[in-house]
Amino acid sequence: MSLPEEHPDPADETGADAVDDANATVDADEDADTDVRADVGVRADVDVRADERSALTTSYPVGKLAATVERLRREVRAAQAEADGRALIELAKGILVERLGCGPAQAARQLAELAEQAKVAPLELAVDVINQSARDRLSDVTSAFLAGAKGNEGPAPDLRERVRSAAVRLREAESGALAAPDTQAVADSLFHHALTPLGAVAVAIWTAGTDGSLTLAGSAGFSPAEAGRWRYVPPGVVTVARTSLSERTGQWIGSLAETGLPSIGQHHFPDGGRAALPAGTGGRVHGVLEVVWPTPLEPQSPQVIRQVEALAELCAHTLETYAFVHGGETASEPRVLPDAAELVDLADGLHDPALVLVPYLDDGQLVDFHIHHVNSRFLDPAGRPRGLVSGALLLEAYPMAAGESELFQRVERVYATGEPFRARRMNLTALVDQVTLASVADISISRHGNSVLLIWRVEDETARLASLLQHAQRLGRIGGFEENLLTGEITWNGQLFSLYGRSPSSGPVPLEELALHAHPDDAVAIGRFLRTLLHHRRPAAAAFRLQRPDEVTRHIRVVAEPVLDADGRPFVLRGAYQDISAQHWTEVALAATRDQLAHSEQQATERNRLTLQLQHAIMPPTHAPLQAPRLDVAVRYRPAETEQLVGGDWYDAVVLPSGLVLLCVGDVAGHGIEAATSMVVLRNALRGLAVTGAGPGQLLTWLNSVAHHLSGSVTATAVCGIYDPDTRTLRWARAGHLPPVLVRDAEAVSLPLLKGLLLGAVPDVAYGEDEVQLAVDDTLLMYTDGLIERRDRTMEESMTQLLTTVRTAPCTLDQQLDRLLTYSRSDTDDDTCIVGIRVS
Repeated sequence: MSLPEEHPDPADETGADAVDDANATVDADEDADTDVRADVGVRADVDVRADERSALTTSYPVGKLAATVERLRREVRAAQAEADGRALIELAKGILVERLGCGPAQAARQLAELAEQAKVAPLELAVDVINQSARDRLSDVTSAFLAGAKGNEGPAPDLRERVRSAAVRLREAESGALAAPDTQAVADSLFHHALTPLGAVAVAIWTAGTDGSLTLAGSAGFSPAEAGRWRYVPPGVVTVARTSLSERTGQWIGSLAETGLPSIGQHHFPDGGRAALPAGTGGRVHGVLEVVWPTPLEPQSPQVIRQVEALAELCAHTLETYAFVHGGETASEPRVLPDAAELVDLADGLHDPALVLVPYLDDGQLVDFHIHHVNSRFLDPAGRPRGLVSGALLLEAYPMAAGESELFQRVERVYATGEPFRARRMNLTALVDQVTLASVADISISRHGNSVLLIWRVEDETARLASLLQHAQRLGRIGGFEENLLTGEITWNGQLFSLYGRSPSSGPVPLEELALHAHPDDAVAIGRFLRTLLHHRRPAAAAFRLQRPDEVTRHIRVVAEPVLDADGRPFVLRGAYQDISAQHWTEVALAATRDQLAHSEQQATERNRLTLQLQHAIMPPTHAPLQAPRLDVAVRYRPAETEQLVGGDWYDAVVLPSGLVLLCVGDVAGHGIEAATSMVVLRNALRGLAVTGAGPGQLLTWLNSVAHHLSGSVTATAVCGIYDPDTRTLRWARAGHLPPVLVRDAEAVSLPLLKGLLLGAVPDVAYGEDEVQLAVDDTLLMYTDGLIERRDRTMEESMTQLLTTVRTAPCTLDQQLDRLLTYSRSDTDDDTCIVGIRVS
């Protein structure tokens, strides 16, 4: 048999379009199919556009196959809808048989006559009969729709038609759910009968696990791959359904993207609306019904919200009937709930107080828990016998459980969601004779089938203190003992065996044998300890070196006291050993450190004393008046306030053989004996070089060579001046030092900052000179930085303060220098030298 020639591209594309059109037609015809019923009053409607698209594809093999699949699916849905309609009519017949007391045939004729008289379909009349008789959640929803129809000013016939249609859809959904073999069939029934007319495109039914997980028990509108990916949601993953389960309230979300929560179908409908409602009965939540819309969801009317809540209750029936196993091939299997007797056996096997609670319902609502059983370990805080507590209601026996502790709310939540609750050191209160008693307990609440197991372990204060004492002894390396002098019985705790390095099987050591386990040099101290304890009958303490069996020596301190009988004789000794080895060796190390520090301090003191003596011998704080013609010279030296900071500041003022006057100040870097000896070298070198008659610039050049080559690379600053009394001129130069200050009349200025590198920095340096013509009563000041330097100010600010001070100086030169030292604001604790001259 030959096959017709195929054109892959057009055929494949058209075939694929046909499959897509078939799938789209399935969704588009849902409302029509539910209304197509033959002899039960359901209207038929055919989607012409879908038929046209199907006709276009019948010429292709794939298209024919898609059309056939589409037709068969419509026939199956129509048969299912017809069966659901027949079930509702049969239920209405049964109601009429019961009310009218007639047979089935007469009830059927009565139903048909009533439908003809009301001019409605028999199915719609059957739904009205069921609603009036049931008075359940679905009938309440229908009544709410009717109330809205009566209050609306629109065309009443259209509204009543929509109400009847909604009532039929809800009852058909209920009929399909009750007859469904599993939750997948329930999801299909809810989706096709009730949710598609509301604009929903998908629905998911989740069952809640006892560990807080979610299992997809049934779905419609999602692809098999998407449903497979979301088959199981582990505990702790926050999704839309998980939020509804945790809060036990309905979640109406306008747009899923705005919440940021993951959920099934999030990639297909990212901006669509969601509704997630807990599916539960009698205070227990078995799962969640999640409905998906393709576009953002506007706020829904109360009637629609109640309709979806009624559908969630339908889901709860199936979730309560079937248990779902994650990872299995089948979605569900009949739920087998543990019997309360099994939980009673479990509670009796526990070593902690336990209560078995079963829900107590009133009009279908959970109001309390019945205390079904209390185990033998149970102790009532109020002192009541177990028989009075068993059989009572939880809130009647313990009304404070609904108070601040929120114990009842915890039990209620565990029963609703199945998630266990555990807490340590939870505050509990009990009401005893109108007196509130508080206690602390560890709580464990878990759900088993339709019962709740409540376990509490009341904290024993004595046990808690004993535990704290044990930890304190371990951390403090303390071991306790008790020795009975009459029976010879000795009790040690485990820590004491560890201190002695002995195993518990070897037994404790009596106090009288203590010297046998100690260093021989400690025998006198141990003997004095035992005499005070046994003969003087007073508490005693001693320190000794314990020689352990493992040849490790530990430093131990023992403290004990006697317990006297009525005659005043000791019969029990109680005490403790403490390992003080770490403390002993720390004290030894501290003592050695203290000795070393004292020796170092003594050496430093002696060294500073010698340095200070050397410095004072070379530069006394005051200088004898210099005999120079027509020139007054005064010097001041202030040593550092801290002896350890003795520095290298120096000054000199001497009349040279030529009649010229050498004036200089300097500062050697560093402190201590090295700075002082370097200062002596530079000062004496400058004196010797000045005899040559060279100018101040040349003198500093030579002094730089001395500092760099002959003094161990010493660095220093200096300012040097040669004054000629005959011409009243001063030639000066500087090496990294502050320039002199000239005071004339009421003005004070700093001389120009000449170029000059500090001494000893580089081998060869040339220093510039400057010449100043002085007048009678002019004052010239040379100083070191210890006079003005501050940590919190710049050098410019300090110089400004110095110039302000010298302008208002007293008349004599000595008074002027003393004033400078008095009002000096330096805070560096450095040496200070000042050389002042006044022309007369």
